[in-house]
Amino acid sequence: MTTYADARPAERTPFARYRHSLWLLTKRDLHVRYTTNVLGYVWSILDPLLMAGIYYLVFVVVFHRGNSANESPYIVFLLSGLLPWTWFNGAVSDFTRAFSREAKLIRSTAIPRSIWINRIVLSKGIEFALSLPVLALFVIFSGAQVHWQLAFYPIGLAIEAVLLVGLGLLVAPLVVFFKDLERAVKLLLRLLFYASAVLYPASEVPKGSLFRYFIDLNPLVGMFGVYRAGFFPDDLHWDLVLISALGSVILLVIGWLVYSRTIRSVLKEM
Repeated sequence: MTTYADARPAERTPFARYRHSLWLLTKRDLHVRYTTNVLGYVWSILDPLLMAGIYYLVFVVVFHRGNSANESPYIVFLLSGLLPWTWFNGAVSDFTRAFSREAKLIRSTAIPRSIWINRIVLSKGIEFALSLPVLALFVIFSGAQVHWQLAFYPIGLAIEAVLLVGLGLLVAPLVVFFKDLERAVKLLLRLLFYASAVLYPASEVPKGSLFRYFIDLNPLVGMFGVYRAGFFPDDLHWDLVLISALGSVILLVIGWLVYSRTIRSVLKEM
């Protein structure tokens, strides 16, 4: 019986060829990122650790917050939101250069161009997975309680992956036509960070306020609640999770429509 590894490229199914190419490009990204830097793996966790340290100093040491059961120990609350945010932020930032960075290679290959978007999602997702042991260490040493809701963690992964693929299919082709969009995305990411309940529980935002409406409609908020549910069950709100899931699917559909209608023009523009 012929195995996948033994099959020639022409004998593989389109999905198998896509999956194989996606994995090869992802491995190349990770190889370049980890073997060309002296610190390698450390760089993937250094940024969220530094951010967590700064926010811990500001909010706990200076402003003495983090004492409530909804966010104590605060360092675990921070990291459980900052690590998935790092995946989101890094992937969306790279989407703005997904096609321009290797334009010649993209034009000269026959593989679906969406693979250049999905390999960013996958490589950044693997980096996120590699950072989880750091969160586990802080959970152990801080004495944080682990609850059965940790079983919902894969739901957060699925929502974030779908959301990122949809955003990638939307952002990557549009940046080719609108160069200023790259800088606009960076500014929007900065605003979105503070409006996504990364530093605080969503329940702290007053109900009925304009900002609360934005929080409720932000697909990242329910997703972060799922990620934190294993340590802070009160931060899990299923209505927000449903909004996150629906918002991610809607963005995926919109992204695919934009990508499928613009990819030919993108290749001509590059």
